[in-house]
Formats: sequence, structure tokens, C-alpha cells
Amino acid sequence: MRLVDQVMRLKPYRSARRVFWIMDNGSSHRGDRADQRLHARWPTIIPVHTPVHASWLNQVEIYFSIIQRKVLDPNDFSSLDELKERLLGFQKHYEAVAQPFQWKFTRQNLRTLLEKIETRSEIQRHRAAA
Repeated sequence: MRLVDQVMRLKPYRSARRVFWIMDNGSSHRGDRADQRLHARWPTIIPVHTPVHASWLNQVEIYFSIIQRKVLDPNDFSSLDELKERLLGFQKHYEAVAQPFQWKFTRQNLRTLLEKIETRSEIQRHRAAA
């Protein structure tokens, strides 16, 4: 919630009519109870949960797990400059060897997801008004 609070206090989010908050399905922020906690604090938030098996969205997590295994373990850096050099060196290497991936999430998938979100938001507004 600290991250959400920090972001939602900033312009343009604090005055926006709605703010889409995209989250994975981690145990601390999945389900209706987590959505209700967010809405109670920030009514303009519209939670969007990524699919459980959303490899097309998990590329950053995959990249960070590679960095963890290949760059940061063991954590034996003598200075921040050494860490910076190792990270930038790996980035240069990875840019040379990484392969593109094929997107499978289509515009129609996006439309369907947005319709589902709108329907869910309408249900939540109706419940709140009742």
C-alpha cells in the first residue's frame, strides 16, 4: 500500500477520474478483498490483474531473474561502481544475445479485457451505492 499511496498522491493520479493499477496475481494483492482495500483508500483505482500465466507480461520478471542468477549472485561487490559496471556489462551482452518473442495478446484480447474491467467497475459502484 505504501507504493500505491506514493503514486496516488502525485499529479496527475490524485486528480484523475480513474487510474488503472496493473498487478500480477501475487498473494498479497489478488482477489476481491485486495481490490476492496484499494477502493476503500483510493476510489478512483481500477485494479487490473494480469492472467495467472501471463508470460507476455512477465518479461521484466524473467529479465530480473536472469540478472539475479547471472549478475548479482554471489553478492560480493566491493563498491557500487563495481556493481554498476557488472550490470551495464551484462546489459550490453544481453542486448547482443537476447531473442525477440512473439506477442500473443491481440487488440481483441485487450478490448475484451477492458470490457470486463468496465463491467466489474460498474458492479462495484452499484454495490457501493447500495
